[in-house]
Amino acid sequence: MRKFGGVFDPAAIKAKIAEKEDFSASPGFWNDSKKAEKTMSELRSLRSRIDPWEGLRAEIGDLEALFELAEESGDESMAAEIESAYKAIVEKYEKLNILNLLSDEVDRNGAFLEIHAGAGGTEACDWASMLSRMYLRWAERRGFKVETVDLLEADGGIKSVTYQITGDYAFGYLKSESGVHRLVRISPFDANARRHTSFTSVHAFPILDDTIEVDIRPEDLRVDTYRSGGAGGQHVNKTDSAVRFTHLPTGIVVACQSERSQIMNRQLAMNVLRARLYEYYKNKKEQENQKFAAEKKDISWGNQIRSYVFQPYTMVKDHRTKHETGNIQAVMDGDLDPFMESWLNSKWKGLDLDSGDDDL
Repeated sequence: MRKFGGVFDPAAIKAKIAEKEDFSASPGFWNDSKKAEKTMSELRSLRSRIDPWEGLRAEIGDLEALFELAEESGDESMAAEIESAYKAIVEKYEKLNILNLLSDEVDRNGAFLEIHAGAGGTEACDWASMLSRMYLRWAERRGFKVETVDLLEADGGIKSVTYQITGDYAFGYLKSESGVHRLVRISPFDANARRHTSFTSVHAFPILDDTIEVDIRPEDLRVDTYRSGGAGGQHVNKTDSAVRFTHLPTGIVVACQSERSQIMNRQLAMNVLRARLYEYYKNKKEQENQKFAAEKKDISWGNQIRSYVFQPYTMVKDHRTKHETGNIQAVMDGDLDPFMESWLNSKWKGLDLDSGDDDL
C-alpha cells in the first residue's frame, strides 16, 4: 500500500483552532465586531485545511481494514472494489496536497486579473484577446463568477482588460500566471504568411475582504471621471460614469467603467486599488520584489514566463518550471491546472521561479 503524508503540520493547525475557539468563547468577544469577524474568518480557513485531511485519514483506515480482511480471507472478488477505492483516495490526496500549498493569507480569495497587450499593434491585441478567452474558459471550468471591471478594445482584439473572478482559491491559482506570455505563430494578419512573435502581460491581485486593512488617504488620490465606452446609438453613455484612480505615492492607476452608476464604479475601482496596494506593500515589506519586478518588466523578448508556439510545431512551455505540453488547443480552452500546480509545487520546494530566455 502507498504511504500518504502531508506537507503541513496538523498538530500546529489544531492548536491554532483550539486557541481561536477559546478566544471566540471569551466574554465580550463580539464587542469588537471587526476583530471578531476576522477571527471567525481565520477559524473557518483553518478548519477548511484540517477537516478534509481528517476525512481522508478515515477513508484510508477503512481501506486498510478492507485490504486486511480480503488478505486474511483470500477473497479475490474484493480486488476491484479495493482498487477503485484506492484510486479515489489517491485522487483526493493529490487535490488536497495542492490546496495545502495555497496557505498564504489571501490565497483563498477571489482575484482581479489584468491583461495588457504589449507592443505590436493588431497582433498583440489579438493575442490579449486569445489569453482573455483562455482565462474565461478556465474560470468557467471551475464554476467561478467573472465580471468585467474595465475593458479597452482595439483593432483586432483587446488593448487591456480587468476581470473580477470570484471563487475559492481563485487568487491562489491565478497568482502563478503573473508575468509576460509570448505567442509564436503564422500571423493571420500577414498576407505573406510570416511567423510573428507577440507579447502580453498578465497580473493577478487578491480581492480583499474587510478583515484586511489597506490605508488609502484621500489626499493621496487623484480622481478622474469620463464617459465610458458603449455600443453607441440609443445605448450611448451620456454621463461621466467611468472612474479612474491614480495613487500618487506609488503611481498605481486603476479604472472602472463596467457599471452605469459612477458610485458603483468608484466602489469597484477602490476595491481594485486596495488589491493592487496590498500586493505592492506586501512585496515591499518582505523585500521579495519578484512579483512587482515582474510587473515592471518590459512586455517583450527575454521576460516571458511562458511561451505558446502554434507553428512550426505546437507547444506550450513554462520557462520557470519547465512544464510543457504539445496539446496547445487544450491549454487555450482553459486547461491550465497542470501549469498552475507545477508552479505551486516548485514554489513550495524553493526553486528559482524567475522568468528568462526560452530554449524553444
